[in-house]
Amino acid sequence: MIRVLLADDDSLLRAGVRVVLGAAGDIEVAGEAGDGLRAVELAATLNPDVVLMDVRMPGVDGVEATRRVVAARPDARVLVLTTFRHDEYVWGALRAGASGFLLKRASPERLIDAVRVVAAGDTLLDPAITRDLVEHFVRRVPGAGDDPRLARLTDRETQVLRLVAQGLSNAEIAELLVIAESTAKTHVKRVLAKVDARDRAQAVVIAYRSGLVTAD
Repeated sequence: MIRVLLADDDSLLRAGVRVVLGAAGDIEVAGEAGDGLRAVELAATLNPDVVLMDVRMPGVDGVEATRRVVAARPDARVLVLTTFRHDEYVWGALRAGASGFLLKRASPERLIDAVRVVAAGDTLLDPAITRDLVEHFVRRVPGAGDDPRLARLTDRETQVLRLVAQGLSNAEIAELLVIAESTAKTHVKRVLAKVDARDRAQAVVIAYRSGLVTAD
């Protein structure tokens, strides 16, 4: 069973998510928190496999809560939930150590899949907001252009980086390229190492800033 901690100040939303996840069969909600501070406390005592973290909460927000959860347990998996495509909190949450982000309006099936993906150690970047987030970041950072690190990649690894930048998971990359998921995971690991990226989120930024992937 995948044990999940829900952190959101909207009790109605928590109730809905609990029902959705409970119907999955392999996921159980281990606890609920109505604010970031309580989420940090419960994450320490319950040791959930995944923390579903709202970014906009009173007091300690989701970004700071994510930072504290990951600092206390580096292997913690935090999936950020956001209402808006353009949410300045999301990038901060990723930099704080979140394993991915998902729009709250995602379908129940997408939410369940996202929890499974993150629990398995993968990173999930919702395609609906990845482009907006990274394009906003690129516009604010000068010096975007060719990145010599991309020359280290093989043709296949370059292809994989493009797919990562589009928000695809390892399983989706494997299906698209007709390869084993373990092979896709290996390709992603090699890409991150070669471009000196800490995680998939950083690799996405590199792909956009270099022009390898564009908003078009």
